Amino acid sequence: MKKNIIPFLLFFLATFSFAQNKSRYLENVEKKENKVTIIVNDGEYHITYFTPKIVQTTFIPKGQDFKEQSHAVVLNPEKIKLIAQSSTNRTTIISDGIGIDITHKPFQISYSDKNNNFITSEKKGYFKSKHIPLETVKGNIVAQQTEKIEFNLTNDEVLYGAGARALGMNRRGNRLALFNRAHYGYETHAELMNFTMPIVISSKKYMLHFDNAPVGYLDLDSKKDNSLTYETISGRKTYQVIIGDTWQELIENYTNLTGKQPLPPRWVLGNFSSRFGYHSQKETEETVAKFKQENIPVDAVILDLYWFGKDIQGTMGNLEVYKDSFPDMKGMISRLKEKGVKTVLITEPFILTNSKKWKEAIDNDVLAKDSVGKPAKYDFYFGNTGIVDIYKKKGKNWFWNIYKDILNLGVKGLWGDLGEPEVHPTWVQHARGSANQVHNIYGHDWARLIFEGYQKEFANERPFILMRAGYSGSQRFGMIPWSGDVSRTWGGLQSQPEIALQMGMQGLGYMHSDLGGFAGANLNDNLYVRWLQYGVFQPIYRPHAQEDVASEPVFRSQFAKKHAKKAIELRYKMLPYNYNLAFQNNQKGTPLMRPIFFEEENDKLMENSETYLWGKDFLVTPILEDSVKTKAIYFPKTANWFNFYVDEKIVGGQTKNVTVKQNAIPTYVRGGALILMVDVFQTTENYNAKKLELHYYFDASVKESEREFYNDDGLTPNAFEKEQYEILEFEAETSRKWLEIDFEARFGVNWKPSTKEITLVVHNVNWKPKTIYVDGIKLKIKVENNRLKIPVKWNPKKELEIKIKRK
Repeated sequence: MKKNIIPFLLFFLATFSFAQNKSRYLENVEKKENKVTIIVNDGEYHITYFTPKIVQTTFIPKGQDFKEQSHAVVLNPEKIKLIAQSSTNRTTIISDGIGIDITHKPFQISYSDKNNNFITSEKKGYFKSKHIPLETVKGNIVAQQTEKIEFNLTNDEVLYGAGARALGMNRRGNRLALFNRAHYGYETHAELMNFTMPIVISSKKYMLHFDNAPVGYLDLDSKKDNSLTYETISGRKTYQVIIGDTWQELIENYTNLTGKQPLPPRWVLGNFSSRFGYHSQKETEETVAKFKQENIPVDAVILDLYWFGKDIQGTMGNLEVYKDSFPDMKGMISRLKEKGVKTVLITEPFILTNSKKWKEAIDNDVLAKDSVGKPAKYDFYFGNTGIVDIYKKKGKNWFWNIYKDILNLGVKGLWGDLGEPEVHPTWVQHARGSANQVHNIYGHDWARLIFEGYQKEFANERPFILMRAGYSGSQRFGMIPWSGDVSRTWGGLQSQPEIALQMGMQGLGYMHSDLGGFAGANLNDNLYVRWLQYGVFQPIYRPHAQEDVASEPVFRSQFAKKHAKKAIELRYKMLPYNYNLAFQNNQKGTPLMRPIFFEEENDKLMENSETYLWGKDFLVTPILEDSVKTKAIYFPKTANWFNFYVDEKIVGGQTKNVTVKQNAIPTYVRGGALILMVDVFQTTENYNAKKLELHYYFDASVKESEREFYNDDGLTPNAFEKEQYEILEFEAETSRKWLEIDFEARFGVNWKPSTKEITLVVHNVNWKPKTIYVDGIKLKIKVENNRLKIPVKWNPKKELEIKIKRK
């Protein structure tokens, strides 16, 4: 094919002067639609624009082929107008978003935004290391030659990403293994955990995603030479540069590229009863009955490995009901369902050689192999085992048929544990490659297996898939990740906001922790209470622990039970607000938990994880230490903030010492916010979207505010796309004489609206209203404790206007 050489034109693009690859030089450039091909002396660069703000670059060394398959990318490239201009030693590609500057000799690629502001650049680009050994990670990564891609950094960049770690928000200065591995009993520092990801996010609002699965490293300037390096044992030399004008847009662009999280069923936002573990049917049903007796809301019970065996060791892989302990599993699940409680069962990908399924697994040829083609067998804590090869069609189908049997029992959620995989020797061979080539994406593809099985055979259900390991893009399979076996200590609690915030920025909006902590026999009621209070404002409310100390509030002291119950009740009251956060995450990838610098871009806030936003309107500061009496909190200058519990107003833009009380963690609401809530109920089966509370936090400085709240039946998959939804819209306008609050709604064509009873609660009413009109009808209502409560009956097919005369 004849190559279309771009004519050389005089064009200059201001860039930073960095070191360049002295041995690489350009031979040719061609542009076709949204793609650019660059021929250099040692290979080819293939550059593809997915959108103006998402660019993919692949280097293909001479003698190698491009591997098309990506574990992460689902977006199809758009048709984009690109302008190419060249001078003697420079070619530039201009778009409405990312621009590319190519220096011909010595060769270098630089990226900028449409205003020519520098984003990043390849420092040496792709190169092979001189047999620099990788540190051994639990014996699984051995010294060998590696491939690297190196970038320049500026001095002032704060770096986030690399998956779930406990390092502090700024991860610059670390060399971090990309190798999913459990860290039992971690506290404030954990360089390597269950869920690593090949992602780097800069405080300059760009993201680098290294689109490759095999194990490796991310070096975030550990040598302090302003360099960022991705290192791997093999695979694609592909990365995407993603930018956004705001943090929310950056994450939206990334999740457009790698997929959005499906909206979970509403019950998933309720309280779970969970421990390691319930030994019998009797114990399970008695525990749920205890929640009912104590009048503590609960929506699900999770059964750990005792459902398929009496002992921890020697039974893994049975994956069928152990009838000695659970004689009527189907009946139990049905009875629990009648009480509004769903059942979730644990599974693992390991089939022990002495398990009931071992012979079946051998006969069906579903296990990964050793170097000579025999089923791979090795020892770990639970026994001598093999691992299901989910990359083999036989293995995938066999595993799914087991899940189908489980789901046909009436189970409503699946827990995939140990999916790093926890023990995965390098010599194990899968149909797609060696252990090191698939290790990081095993959990990712395991979730895919379950998700696609649901789509095919349980298409009317929204899946709940609880897993602790995956990789970039795992959110699109509905994965609900948790932060592993955290220590049941204050140190364990202290790392949790950071982990959840970081993972939310990387597309996994439902990262959460075992509330109360998992590892250790530490009976500390104050720690337990503070952890469960934090849990109200994190994505999944699931106390879980080793059974030495009860994880369920119903078995704790009166002190712990009282405060835990209050926290759980608040969680349920907030369900309309929280469900809307889940919808926003589904539509735009927006995290439920958001770093404080999303609100105010201040250098001093870029490393702050102690205070964060829950959605748009709640400012939350968990109590992460014992016996805290006061807490210094920074209140962003973008708003005034009201104490959620007592309505005290704090002017934004200041750090203030606030008094900490035992019954709640410091929680503040944005002035002008409209918050939709509901009365407490025992399970989400009793949720009633026809009877709601709308809280308006009056702030005279906020002249207009508007909020929307999404609602559907909480069960139907893709209800929004099927037009089976309603969106309630509330708008407040303040003038010198009047406060006006308007109710509107819009619906999907397949939704049947119904009349709603809404109690409007106006906070911070420090005046005596002269007149109140609801749809033109005059009411007489007194202000009590600076709050005005107005009962409203509303047909959402019609707009409704509430007017309160201030003067």
